[in-house]
Amino acid sequence: MKRITAVALIAGLFLLNPVAVFANTLVSTTPVAGETLQSAPSAITITTETILMDAGSEVTVTDPTGARVDDGALTIDAESAVIGLKPLVKTGFYTVNYSLLAENDIPLVGRFTFNFAEPTVVATVAPEPTQSQAPTSSGNNAGTTIFVLGLLLAALVVTVALARYARKIFKER
Repeated sequence: MKRITAVALIAGLFLLNPVAVFANTLVSTTPVAGETLQSAPSAITITTETILMDAGSEVTVTDPTGARVDDGALTIDAESAVIGLKPLVKTGFYTVNYSLLAENDIPLVGRFTFNFAEPTVVATVAPEPTQSQAPTSSGNNAGTTIFVLGLLLAALVVTVALARYARKIFKER
């Protein structure tokens, strides 16, 4: 009996405390937390379980020296918050701080980092001239010419055969 009462009490606490059970949680980030990137992203995306509110949410991105590199344009699209970035120029760890609000929920506050490792050697490809062939005379078109003449001959044969057949039908009447 004591076990049943204890289980019922614990279950009741979880059901009566919706903040702990149904609180908004982080689903994913782009770039992934801790990821090392060779090319700079143009935006940061944070996805949660609950639909976010436009008002009150905030996301900031700072470079390794602590300077802000986000463009300040936060866009909320259902469960996703997207903030644009200025061009990243420094190699190192970038920090994303977020405080996201969902209706009837406590703010989802957190931080994650990603590493921007600018490539040390940037390979530039020099343009190479391509050799184009000038159109030649009828030498390359001989096959096409023969094909077209063959089609014309076949059309002529079919026309003559149909004309003879038509004469035969009209003579019998």
